[in-house]
Amino acid sequence: MNAAGTPVAGQLAAPAASPSRSLSAEELAAVRADFPLLGRTVRDGRPLVYLDTAATSQKPQCVLDAEQDFYLRRNAAVHRGAHQLAEEATEAYEAARAAVAAFVGVETDEIVWTKNATEGINLVAYAMSNASLGRGGDRARELFGLGPGDEVVVTEAEHHANLVPWQELCARTGATLRWISLTDDGRLDPATFDVITERTRVVALTHASNVTGAVSPVADVVALARRAGALVVLDACQSAAHLPLDLRALDVDFAVFSGHKMLGPTGVGVLYGRRELLEVLPPFLTGGSMVQVVTMESTTYADAPTRFEAGTQMVSQTVGLHAAVGYLAELGMDALAAHEAELTRLLLDGVASVPGVRVLGPTDPADRLAVVAFEVDGVHPHDVGQVLDDAGIAVRVGHHCAQPIHRRLGVNASARASAGVYTTAEEIEAFVDQLGRVRRFFGVDHG
Repeated sequence: MNAAGTPVAGQLAAPAASPSRSLSAEELAAVRADFPLLGRTVRDGRPLVYLDTAATSQKPQCVLDAEQDFYLRRNAAVHRGAHQLAEEATEAYEAARAAVAAFVGVETDEIVWTKNATEGINLVAYAMSNASLGRGGDRARELFGLGPGDEVVVTEAEHHANLVPWQELCARTGATLRWISLTDDGRLDPATFDVITERTRVVALTHASNVTGAVSPVADVVALARRAGALVVLDACQSAAHLPLDLRALDVDFAVFSGHKMLGPTGVGVLYGRRELLEVLPPFLTGGSMVQVVTMESTTYADAPTRFEAGTQMVSQTVGLHAAVGYLAELGMDALAAHEAELTRLLLDGVASVPGVRVLGPTDPADRLAVVAFEVDGVHPHDVGQVLDDAGIAVRVGHHCAQPIHRRLGVNASARASAGVYTTAEEIEAFVDQLGRVRRFFGVDHG
């Protein structure tokens, strides 16, 4: 539970109780009216059914207005000028930081702006490389330095953004990469948690898979990491806009998420780090705006989080993200999670009802998001996507930047339907109806 008593997904090993109230029909209609793009038509005038929220969410009018208002009235560089516009821009930039921190239950100075979650993970991995080389001093080397004999643990469920940077870190430092395996239905396999040992220095895992939608047992993994003295890095990209998220309660050391997946703009991401760790972590990107004193011989760096925000920042995007988290908070994350839990059930039941279609991942909606990848027997995922697109239904096709989990589940690629706060039961019904046409269209189902 967080301070308000709200269940935090992934905090408990057992499924948390369902939230007491979902969005009403009137509230859902009002939500949809807030998203201008959802009213457009595609493919010869067909209504758009947008089921690709796991890739990127649509944006409410308040987010669009916030960005436009910034450019119309307050556009200036932050932390650099003494004039009124610079003051107002800086206030907006820092107000966004405070709002995002409150949204995920942490302190304002524990939030670092990045351009996306991928950059946030790379920031931590490259900073650890720098610490391993002695940059940042003895304390940085003690906390973050890696070398031969050390190990980094990931999972088979990771997006490439939370896998490749750790592969590269191990290659640079001589550390060894190990991983938690998956069960046949795509959940983390507790039988392989013993890969976390006294040699483990970092455990990096997804909060929820972008392929199977499975929510990871974060509390169990964190407990093992703490026993080993390892740092925990959480990829919260798929959970931040769909579940109540309290990073303090989850007890992770670092976490990342992206604005564009949580109703906000593209080009802005968030790295959370414990204050005591950010104070020691050496910088990754260097240059202007992240320094204290620069001479021709050496440089001293600003305090965190400024130390990690070199160069001109994405101010309008942070302002837009401020509006997005405000929108989500006003809806209520408990009500939103309850709404999406019902969508999860409808998606799973609907896809499972279509002959010749297999759900990839858990078929039980418990501890799962409304992200459903599937394979259609005899039809390539790209062809599945084309047939659905011709009917106005937008889904994702490919390996979703997660090749290892596809390989583990016995496929090279998949189609994926993913819902969001604005998705309706009628849209899922339309999707399932069109999915039933796919095999007949390609002549592989004559029933």
